[in-house]
Amino acid sequence: MTRISARIAAIAESATLAVDAKAKALKAAGRPVIGFGAGEPDFPTPDYIVEAASAATKVAANHRYSPTPGLPDMRDAIVAKTKRDSNYEITADQVLVTNGGKQAVYQAFATIVDVGDEVLLPSPYWTTYPECIQLAGGKAVEVFADETQNYLVTVDQLEAARTPKTKALLFCSPSNPTGSVYSVEQVKAIGEWALKNNIWIIADEIYEHLLYDGATAPSMPVLVPGLADTTIILNGVAKTYAMTGWRVGWMIGPKDVIKAATNLQSHLTSNVSNVSQRAAIAALTGDLAAVHKMGEAFNRRRKLIVSLLNEIPGFSCPTPTGAFYVYPSVKGVLGKTIRGKTPTTSAELATLILDEVEVAAVPGEAFGPSGYLRFSYALSDEDIVEGIGRIKKLVEEAN
Repeated sequence: MTRISARIAAIAESATLAVDAKAKALKAAGRPVIGFGAGEPDFPTPDYIVEAASAATKVAANHRYSPTPGLPDMRDAIVAKTKRDSNYEITADQVLVTNGGKQAVYQAFATIVDVGDEVLLPSPYWTTYPECIQLAGGKAVEVFADETQNYLVTVDQLEAARTPKTKALLFCSPSNPTGSVYSVEQVKAIGEWALKNNIWIIADEIYEHLLYDGATAPSMPVLVPGLADTTIILNGVAKTYAMTGWRVGWMIGPKDVIKAATNLQSHLTSNVSNVSQRAAIAALTGDLAAVHKMGEAFNRRRKLIVSLLNEIPGFSCPTPTGAFYVYPSVKGVLGKTIRGKTPTTSAELATLILDEVEVAAVPGEAFGPSGYLRFSYALSDEDIVEGIGRIKKLVEEAN
């Protein structure tokens, strides 16, 4: 009899968190490591949000259990925010507040996916998606779009991957890990295809406010209203408001799905921290001035890192229009010898870079096929210049 269940033993460690943890451990040991691995803003949570949380700690009601689906004020704030930002009209009983976006991702798949169901997963994908699909008993069917497509899958690709077992499509725009954003026309075309083929949409909208160069991120059921009864939207305050550690996310979906997911959450975690919810209410009901200020910094860094990466021999980096990641192809470096080592995969190259010049990036294997590296530019301009500069000097030694 095994000690660990096969179901849990099959889960892969989060590659992004592993890279970030290794970089932080090396830093703590005094090494001059520059980490591009973490997917979190480097800004503090805005003061007005922190002040709301501080005030909430002094209210006795926040010291107690509260409703599993979320504080009524929190659910109402999500309803209003969804109308304001997406022009999507929902009601409070279509909302479930979760302990961060990851819990929303897991519960979405667990609620609608049965054993043997297939979920179409555009690749490159966030490393947690396939693990959640597998935990739900489903099968992730990867649909890969490379840099020549700006990492955006087409309807034809999705149709080629569809089978009678296809239950859902995971849709993330702006994308983690690539920063790519689907156009209005592409979102509508994919939505109409899903509606025609009775395929559920699980839409991760966590990066909706991090957009550049005039890009937009329309909510799919707004463009294709017929999808409202077969769409689950995932979101949270982590990326937009620099609140990754507060652990507040949410699901929006049909009432029966939200009720079922609430039943699941009642046994998993009960309610989300009331203090964190009060902070999130302040975030969602406040203006977006602080968000726009952070966005200006991200936009500046985006342009800087793309320019620097494209100066590295063998690197090819498309310009993303969303999130705070770049995803260069490094296939032009693989197979070349650098300081006595010849990396043939992006995982081997990432290890070489960390070992030789103490710069941490996440290899493409964490998100799909090899041949790529993900860099988060949620760090200072100075660190971007220094870190990418170290990689350039290293790669220039290749022969």
